[in-house]
Amino acid sequence: MQNKLSILKNAPLFMQINEEDIMEILGCLLAKEKNYNKDEYILSAENQTNDVGIVLTGSVRVINEDYWGNTSILTKLGPGEMFGEAFASAEVDKLPVSVIANGECTVLFINYRKIITTCASDCGFHNQLIRNMIKILASKNVMLTQKLEHMGKRTTREKLLSYLSSEAKKIETNYFVISYNRQELADYLSVDRSAMSNELCKLRDEGKIYVQSRCDRKERYK
Repeated sequence: MQNKLSILKNAPLFMQINEEDIMEILGCLLAKEKNYNKDEYILSAENQTNDVGIVLTGSVRVINEDYWGNTSILTKLGPGEMFGEAFASAEVDKLPVSVIANGECTVLFINYRKIITTCASDCGFHNQLIRNMIKILASKNVMLTQKLEHMGKRTTREKLLSYLSSEAKKIETNYFVISYNRQELADYLSVDRSAMSNELCKLRDEGKIYVQSRCDRKERYK
């Protein structure tokens, strides 16, 4: 319970809301938890959702699959991060994306309408919840704009440099760990993995970047 609270109090949806109020909110919102196994679908394209999901443990990836089964990773989410809010808000009949568990994970589901509708007592923390949701939707729009900027580049090298540059600027350092392994990064940038690996080697040999692989297959960049 305490571990869940520590994750939720740092989650964007519950910012500036204390732990006691978070527990009251979860009861008010009829929140429910569900466990998933590796590569299990949490949300499937073509279905509908009225819920938002918050990752409690593990991580998930949001993907787009075309008619021929080609996959593009839109984003990867870890503990405290949310998915499904844009589609629940827009009340789309069919989801354009799927959400899949990267490994064993636990997700907390909350009905979107209950989040944006104040309760009878008009409590202050529920108003804060609504403000947080608006900020999350705006932030996701900014994130999508950034990805479109990467995708707008013509070559694999330009896409890589655009992405790595944005990650360095985000944390204001030239030494960082990305959340994707090589295959996931290739899917995120919609490029061929072999071509991307070749470009990474060239950039390394040219002294433009330094890459250090870790045992969990994530990589450090400089």
